[in-house]
Amino acid sequence: MSESRVKIEADFTVAAQLEARASHPDLENKPVLVQHQRTWTYKDYRNHCVRMSRFLLGRLGAIDDARPGHVAMMLENHLELMALFGGCSYGGLTLFGINTGLRGEVLAGVLNQSRARLLVVDEKLFPEVEKVAGQLQNIAAENILVLPTQGGSVEASADLRQCLESEVGPADSSLDAPSVGTSMETNLMVIYTSGTTGLPKGINNNNFKLCMIGAAVSEGMDVRHDDRGYGCMPLFHSNALFVGFMPAFWAGGSMAIRERFSASHFVPDVLEHGVTMWNYVGEPVHYVLSALEKQYQGDRDRIIAEVARNPRNHLRFAVGNGASPPDIDRFTEWLGLEDMYELYGSTEAAISTFRKKGDPRGTVGQINDDNVKILDVDGRECPPARLGDSGELLNYEDCVGEICRVAADTSLFQGYFDNEAANSQKYRDGVYHSGDLGHILEQDGKRFLFFDGRTDDWIRKDGENFSAGQVGRLISEHDDIALAVAYGVPCAVSDELVMTAIKLREGASFDPKAFFDWCEAQVSDASMDRKWFPDFVRLVDDFEFTETQKVLVRNLKKVHFDLRRLGAGQPIFWRRRGDDTFHRFGSDDFAALQEEFAKAERAELLDR
Repeated sequence: MSESRVKIEADFTVAAQLEARASHPDLENKPVLVQHQRTWTYKDYRNHCVRMSRFLLGRLGAIDDARPGHVAMMLENHLELMALFGGCSYGGLTLFGINTGLRGEVLAGVLNQSRARLLVVDEKLFPEVEKVAGQLQNIAAENILVLPTQGGSVEASADLRQCLESEVGPADSSLDAPSVGTSMETNLMVIYTSGTTGLPKGINNNNFKLCMIGAAVSEGMDVRHDDRGYGCMPLFHSNALFVGFMPAFWAGGSMAIRERFSASHFVPDVLEHGVTMWNYVGEPVHYVLSALEKQYQGDRDRIIAEVARNPRNHLRFAVGNGASPPDIDRFTEWLGLEDMYELYGSTEAAISTFRKKGDPRGTVGQINDDNVKILDVDGRECPPARLGDSGELLNYEDCVGEICRVAADTSLFQGYFDNEAANSQKYRDGVYHSGDLGHILEQDGKRFLFFDGRTDDWIRKDGENFSAGQVGRLISEHDDIALAVAYGVPCAVSDELVMTAIKLREGASFDPKAFFDWCEAQVSDASMDRKWFPDFVRLVDDFEFTETQKVLVRNLKKVHFDLRRLGAGQPIFWRRRGDDTFHRFGSDDFAALQEEFAKAERAELLDR
């Protein structure tokens, strides 16, 4: 093939695009998905998707308003997940990507709210579904299907692969696509993000949106037909689909899949599969670097010789968000990249930017949409940033505000599934509110966006957003705590860490080990997501309140764990990765963190 990207003329549905690629002479026998010893060509992928669509349609039966064509999956990364994705496009169905970390009542609540009538679950996760099976309102027992992944014994009637074989035909079947009315507007996939209250919110993503993102990202990053992505981030989430699979698919490229991220497997997988591009979030970048540093005893020259210059290393670029500038520098050098695209965006996809080589350091890219603005709390546009001689931000209070889009349309944001209240909160009075803080630097006639964290209602950790209010309410349920609030605080290597301020009940005392064990128990019984586990705990005598009796979280967030600004008698406790208790946070700890932030070129985050 002479062109870097294959030119396809087809409707903007995943099914039509796949059908065109599966019949394209240069692509039909070309691999598109690889996992361990399994490889699917474009023709194979098409056949597996059609087979899956016929199976799903057969199981769902009549589809109408009362019986929607909704399918849920709770899977780690497997080829069958991608067959469900494509199969739902062929069948005109909607796929709900259930976060594999959900447990208990939240898991049952999301499944019920989705109105899914069939669920495919990873054998590894099936015990969690069994616990809530009696609470499921729309999924019949026979439509809870298990994907064998652990080598256990799955009953034939519940085994997805055996059901496909008996009800549709063998895996190598080449069947006609079902005759259904799939269109560009058909809602193909609902991807969940946490809300400020209640259950996670599902974001609608129709066929057009997924195809358009694939086309735009593919073009923007110059993805080619010989590029191969690496899918180790969860494929039920937007990062892996939006900037991983869809751009590779659009260009006629391919993706190698691993069930979940593993720092130790990263480089071996990249070498084995000839990976050329990777979609990331911040902390995994840091973990890969730490694993290489440990493996080669910090010898930079050896790392470059054995990794960056390894003749089997074809990695060209990475794209994602949350990595610090020094980690970007090291990852680019140690892995031999041409570029590392730090981006800003969300599953809603109303606003997006890409940082490219030559852009100002620390930016998440140039703003090409004139409708994107930074607004203050009163809805007024913030002035651009002013920098000092050393690059320090001189007008933080004035230039930092919420990243918004002021327009009569919502761009690619297509609303939340069955949640009008969330829709009206997100887009109101002609303004799309991202819930993110940022500022703009004007340089050479261009506007560059800088991400400054979440607003008080949100925390962003490990590439995922979740509700600070939910975390605070959960911690307030501890018997010894009168009131707790949670908020995001600076992190040296990625997005944010979780900090909670707690006021103890009269007569109670804080036991660091007991509180750690209590939080661990909340994770175990599914009340708390692992990411919500506090990294810092601040004890307060009382909170500051607004006139409407809301806690002034912004003031807590501004001080965070800075011992220079904290008054006496308000101790802080913290934990590091791998700890089994909280420890008193002292001046030596803060000094060590200051050094970490300085090395990561994020020292200014501590001073805002």
